[in-house]
Amino acid sequence: MLQVSFIRENREKVLEGLEKRHFSKTDLIDKILEFDKLRKRIQFQYNERLAESNRLSREIGKLFQNNQEKQANVLRDSSAILKERIIRLGNELFEHEQWLSRALLEVPNIPHELVKTGRSAQDNEIIDQQGALPSLKEGILTHWELAKKFQLINWELGVQISGSGFPVYTGQGARLQRALIEYFVNYNTHAGYLEYALPHLVNATSAQGTGQLPDKEGQMYHVSQDDLYLIPTGEVPLMNCFRDKLLQEQQLPLKITTYTPCFRREAGSYGVHVRGLNRLHQFDKVEIVQITTPETSYEALEEMVKHVKGLLNSLNLPFRILRLCGGDMGFTSAMTYDFEVYSAVQGRWLEVSSVSNCTNFQTHRLKLRYKNKAGKIQLCHALNASALALPRILASLLENYQSEDYIDLPEALVSFAGFKKITLPIS
Repeated sequence: MLQVSFIRENREKVLEGLEKRHFSKTDLIDKILEFDKLRKRIQFQYNERLAESNRLSREIGKLFQNNQEKQANVLRDSSAILKERIIRLGNELFEHEQWLSRALLEVPNIPHELVKTGRSAQDNEIIDQQGALPSLKEGILTHWELAKKFQLINWELGVQISGSGFPVYTGQGARLQRALIEYFVNYNTHAGYLEYALPHLVNATSAQGTGQLPDKEGQMYHVSQDDLYLIPTGEVPLMNCFRDKLLQEQQLPLKITTYTPCFRREAGSYGVHVRGLNRLHQFDKVEIVQITTPETSYEALEEMVKHVKGLLNSLNLPFRILRLCGGDMGFTSAMTYDFEVYSAVQGRWLEVSSVSNCTNFQTHRLKLRYKNKAGKIQLCHALNASALALPRILASLLENYQSEDYIDLPEALVSFAGFKKITLPIS
């Protein structure tokens, strides 16, 4: 969430940033500034009346001590009127603060100056591309056909249990899921990330703290009876471990990782591009988060990009990196790099990771601060990345490493999976 002081001091910069995002409610910025001026005026009047009330109370007390009851009663009547005014001002102040809080929740983060204006994925910049694109033989299969042929995923059973978008992994498919999770977590912890095991349901305060509410409310599964939300990403509970915390500068950067299932309604998603593992309602993902000082957050962003690069290179998957345009970035991000792996069978690139610097947007909501060496208290910066999301990684591994009777595994996964090849089941 943007701070009112930042909006007030950088109004033109904020409006330029929102224009990059094609944010339609730019008039909201001036309304916020107007309401904040009025709030300050009410706050000043409230403080003045409160000070006057306190002064009268002391004076009344002295008059009663000196047996000057008549004068004390006159002042007490004036004090009662003043207290009624203070209550009215307090109510006005509360209403203005509530309006400001709600309005600020609607405003996305301001993009970094390097982020280009654009509306959709077609406007994103290709920053890097690594690995040779595979040339597969005629008769190659899609991952959903391979999953059926090698009995790795039972799509029908998932529909029977839950509905479409909830696959059931079986045999070597289930084993490979565990291997990918363990490999990704180990890769992260070896790079200095501390592992957390976290709840998979969060309250509304937690979802609001990381920007999922109110922005993504329609995409989240809500357990209405308990007012809890199934997490769309491990970033949500991970960041909320540090809500209302005051850290010391020497503790930063904090580097943390977690594995969680993720739940997304994906309302409105349909068509061939969401078939198989391309888009699911429940999937597994390993997340990394860094909490830094403002001065080091973009250095940390480049470090996290390098980390995800290394992870994909270790799987020998061709990939490219995009810097997202303003209109394609997430609500909380100031800069995002997307990693996409290439599916030779589908003939397209599949997103497997987003690496984002959210600056102080989430930490303001979370009240996550640190005290610097000079003793000044400031908001931390927060960054997050998928390292990695499993479904499209698995899809690419199956499609790009397939042969007629087996599917090879990258060497990095063999010790975790316990086998070198996915083989046809014995009939």
